[in-house]
Amino acid sequence: MTAMPKTAMVLAAGLGTRMRPLTDNRPKPLIEVAGTALIDHALDRFAAAGVERAVVNVHYLADQIEDHLRKRERPQVLISDERDRLLETGGGLKKARSLLGDGPVFCVNTDAILVDGPGEDACARLARAFDPEQVDALLLLAPIDRTSGYEGNGDFHLEADGTLAYRGDATTAPYVYTGLQIIEPRLVDDGPDGPFSLRRAWDLAASRGAFKGVVHDGDWMHVGDPAGLKAAEARMLAHR
Repeated sequence: MTAMPKTAMVLAAGLGTRMRPLTDNRPKPLIEVAGTALIDHALDRFAAAGVERAVVNVHYLADQIEDHLRKRERPQVLISDERDRLLETGGGLKKARSLLGDGPVFCVNTDAILVDGPGEDACARLARAFDPEQVDALLLLAPIDRTSGYEGNGDFHLEADGTLAYRGDATTAPYVYTGLQIIEPRLVDDGPDGPFSLRRAWDLAASRGAFKGVVHDGDWMHVGDPAGLKAAEARMLAHR
């Protein structure tokens, strides 16, 4: 197994517009699923995996997120402040660059929850498959039939060697990106100063043959709107 990354980036700066009215007065990362805030589902997973430091970017209702995170002891939380300007996923990673260091880091969205299957947990699965000599970005994927709250046509095709291909013009693709990955932060170093998507970093990795994926063996719940929240609550209850 590759050494488990000790640093993580938690993307928590979104506006949560699809979750309204629940997000009219509360940021989406603080929406609770099965009694736990979305951001804590992510941070608890990292703490269990031995991650020591998590960088959390904030924008919408940032004070609420900062107040909530002051209660945490593990992992250590550092704030990347985007109050002045929302920078999207790639721009957020670039702004936090000095806090992340130079080695590979976990990166996660806060609008999804993973339930591990009978094998290794999601972080260990990624770490085992991540070879820093061969991979710049390694995405955790879920088969569409293991998802809830997702109504798309899939994101990726997966080759036998783990190489990813975007769905493109195909009608469907069998795998969905779960929002959890290991990525080399240097991929964003040449990005513009301002908002940009992590898709730019993925494309750079793909141009080097270093954009790969690994399949999660449990369930994935997208909590992007009130219907997704309801479905996630039901699935979490079923897993208890």
